Formats: sequence, structure tokens, C-alpha cells
Amino acid sequence: MDVDITLNFFGRTEEAVDFYCESIGAECVHLTRFGDSVDEFKTAPELAGKVFHATFVVGSTKIMASDVGCTSGGSDPSPVAFTGFALALRADDADQAEQFFARLSAGGNVQMPMTETLFAQRYGIVTDRFGLTWKVILEKSPT
Repeated sequence: MDVDITLNFFGRTEEAVDFYCESIGAECVHLTRFGDSVDEFKTAPELAGKVFHATFVVGSTKIMASDVGCTSGGSDPSPVAFTGFALALRADDADQAEQFFARLSAGGNVQMPMTETLFAQRYGIVTDRFGLTWKVILEKSPT
């Protein structure tokens, strides 16, 4: 049995997926719009261009996303209130950690600046411009 993450961006899914592809090297492997899917959605012009289902991959992690629940047509640029969890993004080296953090911070809110900790060479927490919290980490090598 598996559990996958599904994020609902309420009208901003395509923008969010594009942002993650550009900022952290995610790969969009699937994107279906409401207008391309179920017949009942084809008659709802406010939903036709919105994302019914998308899948993007970060490293080996599959994340699904959707505009399910979108009623404003995506015109509201405010972030979604993702609460109670964060995604941990593991970097391969210090430069990559700094780059990921800087890119995710663009238009977002830094919760904890990148720093060295007891458990990590580099560690920082940022809520991106879509309201999703990321913990960017480069772990210390075991000694």
C-alpha cells in the first residue's frame, strides 16, 4: 500500500507546478484540464482551463496537484492555507540547498533563514508564494 500527497491549489495549480519545475527541478509527468476530462466539466467555462489532475516528480517523490474546489477561476492570487505539514527538500550539496531556498523564497515568507544546525550543514524553512512550507536541508555526514 502507498500514500501519495495531493495538493489543491484552488485555481493556481498550473502556475505552481511551473514554479516547482523552474525553481527546484521538478518534472511534470501528467496534466489534465477539467475541459479535457469529465463531460460535466466541459460545460463549465470557468473550469475549462483549470487543472483537474497533475502529477509532478521531485527526485523520486511523486506529488499530485489539482484545482479541485476552484470557484473563483483562479483570479485570487492569495496563497492557499496549507497547514499542519511541510515538505522536506533534501539537497545534494550546500550550493544546491542555497539555490533551492532562494528560489522557493521568491515571493514567499522565510520562517527560518538557512543556517548550520546540530543535524544539518544547511537548514532553512520557507513558505513559498503558494502557501506551501518547505524545509530545505543538507544533512551532516554521519561521523
